[in-house]
Amino acid sequence: MISLNYPSYPFKLRKNEAADNSEQVKDQIFDPFRKKWVILTPEEWVRQNILQYLVQIVHYPASLIAVEKSIQLGELTKRFDILVYKQEKPWMIIECKEANENISDKTVTQLYQYQQVLEAEFLVASNGHETVGAQIKSGKMHALQNFPEYL
Repeated sequence: MISLNYPSYPFKLRKNEAADNSEQVKDQIFDPFRKKWVILTPEEWVRQNILQYLVQIVHYPASLIAVEKSIQLGELTKRFDILVYKQEKPWMIIECKEANENISDKTVTQLYQYQQVLEAEFLVASNGHETVGAQIKSGKMHALQNFPEYL
């Protein structure tokens, strides 16, 4: 298991302005990676904290991190949470879950499906409290104790 201590970051929060009474007012957070306001779900809170950890603590280049992009899995279109690139190729896929959702076999299967398409070397899943990761090497998964250095 990977231990994370999230850095402090001045997240920008707001309540969206309902156009009429039929819309429910929801909390939003500004995502500096997507450069837009998004609904602040429990999963989004985990994603934003992981993103800040990647940039501030393990010093991954923000310009090489993609957030919530679509990929094709056969005939299905899916969206990964976070993808870190290295040398113009997918390097690490990160799947975020909300804090009260356990990292399960289903999560690992989801990551592995993404890996079949993206061919990333590293896979990570986090619910904010529990973070697990693996390196794919010679077709085998090797557990991570820390995020790998980005050299």
